[in-house]
Amino acid sequence: MKLFMYNYRGFEEEKYVKQYQEEFGVEVQVTPDSPSMENIERVAGFDCVGIITTVTDRAMLTRLKELGVKCVATRSIGVDHIDVKAARELGITVCNASYPPEGVANFAIMLMLMSCRKVIPIMKKSMMQDYRLAGKKGRELSVSTVGVMGTGRIGRTVIRHLAGFGCKILAYDVYENEEVKQYAQYVDKDTLLAQSDIITLHVPLLEENYHFIGKNELSKMRDGAILINTARGELVDTAALIEAIESGKIGAAALDVLEDEAGLYYKDLIEQPLPNRERAVLSGFPNVILTPNVAFYTEQSIQSMVRCTFESCVSVARGEKSPHEWTM
Repeated sequence: MKLFMYNYRGFEEEKYVKQYQEEFGVEVQVTPDSPSMENIERVAGFDCVGIITTVTDRAMLTRLKELGVKCVATRSIGVDHIDVKAARELGITVCNASYPPEGVANFAIMLMLMSCRKVIPIMKKSMMQDYRLAGKKGRELSVSTVGVMGTGRIGRTVIRHLAGFGCKILAYDVYENEEVKQYAQYVDKDTLLAQSDIITLHVPLLEENYHFIGKNELSKMRDGAILINTARGELVDTAALIEAIESGKIGAAALDVLEDEAGLYYKDLIEQPLPNRERAVLSGFPNVILTPNVAFYTEQSIQSMVRCTFESCVSVARGEKSPHEWTM
């Protein structure tokens, strides 16, 4: 069994790669480079290719198939960067990773608190020795109504942890969960939009969820509402969000993910023009927090993502169904 890992980050993944290489008996080659048509020939003879968030289109998948690759395993929960339809037509198994939900859930709640208490403006003013109270008054999470959109593993964890703050919690999902009903009230999408002071997104990026929050949804929110997104950038129509922030309709936003972030995050772009105009605009708003897709980034998550890649490689190489195969 042979695994070729692109996007290898030795400073965090090396110890786990060595651990699972020995445990699973897998031959591994690694490179910090992203996969491209220029370096794809390196995977000839490998059973599985590991990636992170590089766009993997039909042309690349076709070449991977020709080179004998049976599986593409992404070290991320989402697979929207992979042409899954093309992979299935070519007979390549697509696998994703899973990790404990607490990391993203806690990060989302942290963003709620930071937005409510205007932490970024307070810190910036303090650095300039402006200690006046004017403009720093916040709102309390405990007396807010929080709408959680998506009650999968992460959404459920957010709800369970939020319950300790004493806030009212509304939930929306196509499928209701009995555990959630202990802490939150399920409502329809429009009701959640209209009644929530804070809205946090935890739905998957499916075709039907593209721009899940668009101009229409933003118009239905409470004036001054706070929007949190630690899920997928394409869930939010960024242009519409910018308009809503400029008009004052949205009181604050905290975004760990953003549309068209490929080629942007995880790179050193100091002194370079940002290749994402909308991010540049958002970064100029004092009521917007932008973090570079790091909500997942904990020691526990890194270990789990690497292990999932090895498990997928071993299963597919043996002709077995991977426990991490993407089936949606």
